[in-house]
Amino acid sequence: MQYHDHGFRPGDPELSAPAPGRPHPAELPECVDVLVVGCGPAGLTLAAYLAGFPEISTRIVERRAGPMEKGQADGISCRSMEMFNAFGFADTVKRQGYQVNETVFWKADAEKPDHIVRTGRVDDVEEGISEMPHMILNQARVHDMYLTVMEKSASRLMPDYGLELVDVTVDSADQDYPATVTLKHADEQPVGAKNDALASAREETITIRAKYVVGCDGARSQVRHAMGLELKGDSANQVWGVMDVLAVTDFPDIRCKTLIQASGGGNIIIIPREGGYLLRFYVELGSLKAGERLARDEVTVDRLINAVQRTFRPYNFSVKEVAWWSVYEIGQRLTDKFDDTDDSSSGSPRIFIAGDACHTHSPKAGQGMNVSMGDAFNLAWKVVSVLTGRSDESLLKTYSEERQGVAQALIDFDREWSRIISERADAEPAGAQETPRFQRYFIEHGRTTAGLSVIYEPSRLTGKKTWQSLAAGFSIGERFHSAPVVRLADAKPMQLGETVGTDARWKLYAFAPAADLTSEASAIGELCDYLGSDPQSPIRRHTRPGEDIDAVIDVRAVFQQATRNLDLAAMPLFLKPKKGPLGLIDYEKIFCSDQRSGKDIFDLRNVDRQQGCLVLVRPDQHVAHVLPLDARDELSAFFAGILLPAHGDEGEPAVRAMATGT
Repeated sequence: MQYHDHGFRPGDPELSAPAPGRPHPAELPECVDVLVVGCGPAGLTLAAYLAGFPEISTRIVERRAGPMEKGQADGISCRSMEMFNAFGFADTVKRQGYQVNETVFWKADAEKPDHIVRTGRVDDVEEGISEMPHMILNQARVHDMYLTVMEKSASRLMPDYGLELVDVTVDSADQDYPATVTLKHADEQPVGAKNDALASAREETITIRAKYVVGCDGARSQVRHAMGLELKGDSANQVWGVMDVLAVTDFPDIRCKTLIQASGGGNIIIIPREGGYLLRFYVELGSLKAGERLARDEVTVDRLINAVQRTFRPYNFSVKEVAWWSVYEIGQRLTDKFDDTDDSSSGSPRIFIAGDACHTHSPKAGQGMNVSMGDAFNLAWKVVSVLTGRSDESLLKTYSEERQGVAQALIDFDREWSRIISERADAEPAGAQETPRFQRYFIEHGRTTAGLSVIYEPSRLTGKKTWQSLAAGFSIGERFHSAPVVRLADAKPMQLGETVGTDARWKLYAFAPAADLTSEASAIGELCDYLGSDPQSPIRRHTRPGEDIDAVIDVRAVFQQATRNLDLAAMPLFLKPKKGPLGLIDYEKIFCSDQRSGKDIFDLRNVDRQQGCLVLVRPDQHVAHVLPLDARDELSAFFAGILLPAHGDEGEPAVRAMATGT
């Protein structure tokens, strides 16, 4: 991480100096820029991102009395880990969580149907698919890490607990704070509140006006209800129990992710948990008839334990402590849209929903929390771009356009996976392949379970594949697939993806041709001259007076040579910009190939060595475009369709000075 750019600061570099007027007073203000409703994974992802922008007034309310402590989701996909790395706590998750390395498959023994037998084991994550692992960690700990990011930010943002939404309305004539939100004190007692004070407080409502409201308040979302939207789709017809336990067993794969398809039903999924001892069991309990609802009082934790003991034969299983358990019905449902715009209207959205508020599915694929956080990560940078004046409000419409399709794809996958995993072990026809169907399906859809199957279609934010062949491994629309590089200035080996943070900036990676050694006539030299001095350069057009040259578009160069074959002093001054009030040089813009493994980033991502290319990455880590190094007009036009011009000619000298080092 970089710091001291505004002068020396002792202490924890992750603890930002509080912005003026922060932390917020305990009372809610009359008006805010963004009101987030719900402290689930989607709400906290959004709030943690916005907390990095203290100029944006953000509040987040939660009906519970305090932070989550245990239970619920626990699977963290590779894609979410990449996102956590941008927030700065991926290493903490790796240290505290359980890393899923293998998935093991068991089914009923054909010779002894009341016993189970192992049918195979596979790598849980395909080799090389991501620099990040698949992790298991209690959702509550993930929440804690988001809360820490918020608390340490310049915003000093913390949730307002014990408040729930009653209604939200929009006055389209109000251009400043069009959304009016009515809140009330929840039935749960806020931490530290007295009973008599709470009783009187429950009688009152609170009104707050906002530019934007984001409902992250779960499957029973009041925000969604106020928008007049509903979850549509399959009614629940499968019942599963879930329990987190400390247990003793001689089952040999108890510390591996395990899928068991037993005879006559009773299918089980085992998820080892963090800490070395805790285990999670998903236990199939049966099906419901059409219109039938689950009688929850008929399901006990003892029933779940007995089901595991029966399925585990010939192995023993003894529970010593139950940390948490629940029961749920599976149904896949989705709203038609994720914002309050009318298709026939040209107006911009003011209310959004994310996570379970707009899509629900089973937890067996391990994607609910992950896709919810992906929703918020997609929306966050767009809200920041609009509220900081970088983009106009039409950008916000792309949130629903992009994420509704992602949720539909997840539901389609989840529906099929739920059907296959719930099949009887003897359901496959005679003569079927030796490898069970549920094992084959898992292997075939590894990218989906890793969270890496999201592809955004061509749009104003995602270019066409005209020049995709220049970097086939950086597929346009997909997330940026990082690879090892070495930073030139200090010879530090690292992942190129580590350069992406939660700062709403675009990344422009310039991959140099093989013969390029940065002479003035070189491809990289000419590119840097254009970006730093040409009035049509997107850097010049979209960077404001007095801002650092990388405030909006962060340019990085990647060379094919090793660090000892390049001269830092000969590099273009544009790649060594002076930044901050002291004019300190940023030495972290230039990278070399990491040749230790025999294949460098050009090999691994199939980058054209002779021509090089530009790879443009969105603030949410998805590849926006691949262009030739000399595609000046195309690069400028792409950004012009997203970013507003920086107003005032007086900005040009300031930007030029930082670009040339003068």
